[in-house]
Parts: sequence; structure tokens; C-alpha cells
Amino acid sequence: MNEELARLADDYWELELERSPTTGLFIGDYRRAGEMEDLTRAAEDEFIERLDAVAAAAEAIDPATLTADEQVTRAVMMKEATGAATELRSRFAEFAVDPSSGLHVELLQLVGQITVPTAEVADAIVVKWSRLGTTFDQAIKRLRQGTARDRTPPAISVQKAMAQIDDYLDSDLATDPFINLAPPPQFSDDQTAAWRDRLETQVIESVRPGYAAYRDTLWNEVLEKSRPPERTGLVWLPDGGETYAGAIRRHTSLDLAPLDIHNIGLEEIVQIRSQYRELGSRVLGTDNLTMIYQQLRNDRALRFESVEQIVAAAQAAMDRARAAIPDWFGRLPQTNCVMAQIPGPGAEDAPLAFYLPPTVDGSRPGTYFVNTTQPATRTRYESEALAFHESIPGHHLQIAIAQELEGIPEFRKHALVTAYVEGWGLYTERLADEMGLYSGDLERMGILSFDSWRAGRLVVDTGMHALGWSRDEAIEYLIMNSPQAPNNIETEIDRYIGWPGQALAYKLGQREIFRLRAQAQQRLGAYFDIKAFHDVVLDSGPVPLPLLAERVGAWQPESTA
Repeated sequence: MNEELARLADDYWELELERSPTTGLFIGDYRRAGEMEDLTRAAEDEFIERLDAVAAAAEAIDPATLTADEQVTRAVMMKEATGAATELRSRFAEFAVDPSSGLHVELLQLVGQITVPTAEVADAIVVKWSRLGTTFDQAIKRLRQGTARDRTPPAISVQKAMAQIDDYLDSDLATDPFINLAPPPQFSDDQTAAWRDRLETQVIESVRPGYAAYRDTLWNEVLEKSRPPERTGLVWLPDGGETYAGAIRRHTSLDLAPLDIHNIGLEEIVQIRSQYRELGSRVLGTDNLTMIYQQLRNDRALRFESVEQIVAAAQAAMDRARAAIPDWFGRLPQTNCVMAQIPGPGAEDAPLAFYLPPTVDGSRPGTYFVNTTQPATRTRYESEALAFHESIPGHHLQIAIAQELEGIPEFRKHALVTAYVEGWGLYTERLADEMGLYSGDLERMGILSFDSWRAGRLVVDTGMHALGWSRDEAIEYLIMNSPQAPNNIETEIDRYIGWPGQALAYKLGQREIFRLRAQAQQRLGAYFDIKAFHDVVLDSGPVPLPLLAERVGAWQPESTA
């Protein structure tokens, strides 16, 4: 590899791990296991400067001196560093109170997945918890900076965050997830007990006081100034238009105007309606769209009755997919994928499911987390599409393969190209039907339900953050244009409120992968091979959509050479 580019790639990855040591801990890089994120404005400014320097240095390298793969490294680095700097310039820390992926809930949900391989890492975790109170203090100061500039969070996000923190602070210390970590394998029972005593001390002196101080600030200083439900979007902030434009570029890797995205969503919704009518006449005995939505939403026979049923259905779908992938993919992941239930507190406000990547050292497999709260609200017909998206052939296949790639810089294996990652997940929901993985027509309704949901995201995310829609308007739109249960719709709308732009990535990414596949089929004719196409899409790790288009456009199977 070009020595200058190789050095820059290493420096950039180190910068990313320095910026988010908790991410490093979760993926199995333990060098900063005792550190917490620095949320101060000064640190933010420093990271912006360093990210700008990385992007400028990468741009200064003449692409003509690079191999094709090195050109990919250069392009991804420029896009990611620029996107991260833009995100930091938006100062989300001044108003980001997110009940779906905020610091307060993300740690609670994922702390149980931390692997502790050695006594040194065990000691570092104690130090890390001792610093969590300081991190919450920094988050509090950033919110105060935001309120001083009329950059405040939405009220619904604040209220949900306070309820989550209350649940945690009211929980029994004996079951605290920050204490009950799995010990290093070499620890004796006495060593484990002593270590957990040290963890408990930090939970009592730092972790829980930090949560309590954050909660008190939300109640006493932030809530009364927060944005009401009729003004939840970024458009209501002083610099909301610019902030939202940056979020769109960050999450989609595309330069699209909000109104254009809004219209794409409206068009997609219209196209999906005809598919509902055709399938509904076979499965539900009606092609009336309103009746289809009502039956899918209200028929208790289409819902689970127990946690055990949810878990069994998800496991069975994942097992079928694992058996089928050799016929559809040339490169297969070596790392396993397992399933787990989303832990609480926070599960009530969590999405239907999510995926946690494996550690790079193999100490933890990829994990498909499924939401088992309120089983009677979880639909049977969506269970399989959800499993395929989050596990196999969706996120696990893509992310595990990326982590196992050889000969590319480490940062490319973990690049946060949301439209690529989530676009792939949504693409595989329909691919799974081609693979013969769905149990029947009822389960295929899950494809349409999720597709209309992701198309609706384009409408409601831009509606709230660019066009000034209220929370109720967004909820009503999804109720009228998807069969999602009302509690799921409210949770999802609140997620879009707290995480602007992220929800746009799914449908825009899926559309692009299908477009590129159709283009390649037309260009190659009989020489098109689906396994080879999938390998081309997955063999470079996450890349921005314009770069993916270049790679697929240049793909030439050996049989045609």
C-alpha cells in the first residue's frame, strides 16, 4: 500500500477510537478500556480540527498514484472524516437527548455484552465506571450550552429519557448491569467477588450519581425549555436547516434535498399499495387497503402470545437463513451469530430489534437482539423479515464479512456508512424471499409492512425536520400508510425525533442496491451471477453509495473478460 495512505489510514482509525473508546471496548480493542468519551466543547473542537486534517491529507494524495483498492480507501476516508466533522460542527451534544441511542440508555442495554478477557481489562472497567459521573457532568454542561442558545431537545425525548433513568435508579443494586459483568475466564470465585465489590463501589459513587444528576438536570433545567410535540423537528432550531442537511449527508452519503427525499417516500408508498392489494386478496381475503391494515394491526391471531414464541420464531428464521446462504454468497462469515433478548431498562423504548457486531478477537459472536416486551403487540408476520434484516443474510453477514476482510485498513471494516449498512439490511428482506426463506404468504406480508414503514420514514423524517410537521402528524401518517401497531409507530416516531436523518438511510440504500443490481443484470446478461454480485457489494466493507455505484459499474466477471 502507498505508505502515506497507509499511515493516514492508521492515524484516522486511532483518532476514531480515541474519539469513542467505548466503541473500541465493544469491538474488542481494549487499549482504552478505562476511558470514557470526552463530551466537552473543547474536545469537540479538537476532533473537528483533526478530522479536517485527515480529510485534507487524503484529498492531497494523487489518486493516480494509488491502486484501485487504495483509491477506495482514500475516498472512504475523505467521506467519513468529512461527515464526522460535519456532525460534530452541528453540536448535537447541545440538544441530543435520545431515548433510543443516547448515552444513558445505550450503556444500559449493551454493558452486558462487554467481554473482559484479562485482569488488566477488569481493572480498566473499574476505572471506566469511576469516570462515568464526569461524562454525565460534561453532557449536562453541553445541554446548558444548548439551552442558552435556544437549541433545546424535544420534550418527548426528555420525558422518555427521565423515565428510563428512573427505572434504572429504582432497580435493585444486586441486578445492576454495571456490576454483573462476566469476569475474566481466569478469575477464581474470590477474585470475581472482589472485582464486583470494586465495580459496586463505582456504581454507588459515580455511575448512579451521574445518572441521577443528569436526570435532575433534565427535570429542573431542560424540560420546561424543550420543544413541544408540535415543534419536534430540527426546523424549529435557529440553525435547523443547516443541521438537518448535514445529517442527511452523514447518514445517506448523498446530496439530496429534504423535499426530494420526501417525494421519493410518497412515490414508494403508492407503489407498495398495489403489492398489499395483490397479497392481501390471497392471505386475508380482501384487496381493500384500509381493511388490510386494520386486520394486520388488530387481529390477535396474527400476534405472539408469549416471549418464548417470539424467541423460537426468530431462531428458526435465522437457522434457515444460515443453511441457505452458501447458494447465494461466495464469501461467508466465519464468525457465528447468536440471538438474545433486548435487556431493560430501556427495552420498552427500544426498536423491534437490533444487531451488535462481534468483537474483532472472536471473544463475542455477532448478536441479534429481539424486543420481547409486550408479546401481544409483536406480530408473527413480521418476525421473519425482522430476523433476516438484523441477522442473516442481513447485518451479521455484511458486518462480520467486513470485519474479516484482509488487506484493507481497519477503519474500513468499521466505517459508519449508514445507507450502505442499513440499505443492505433492508435489501435482504426481499432477497430472503428470492432465497425461499419465508414460511408462507402471511410472512411475506412482513416484507410489505417493513417496506412501507421504511418508505414512510422518508416522508415523516423530512416532514418533521424540514417541513415542520408535529409529532401527531407524523404518527397519523404512518398509521394511515402502514399496518404497524400504534405503540411501535409512536416508538419509531420518537426515535426519528431524537436521531434526525438516520432513518432515511434504509430505503435510500435499499433502492440504490436494487438499482445497481438491475443495471448489472442488464449490462452482463447471461454472465450475471448473483453470488458474484453480492461479493462485489460486500468485499470492500462499508462504502458510500456513490462509491458503491462505481465499484458495481466497473465489475466485470472473469467469464466475460
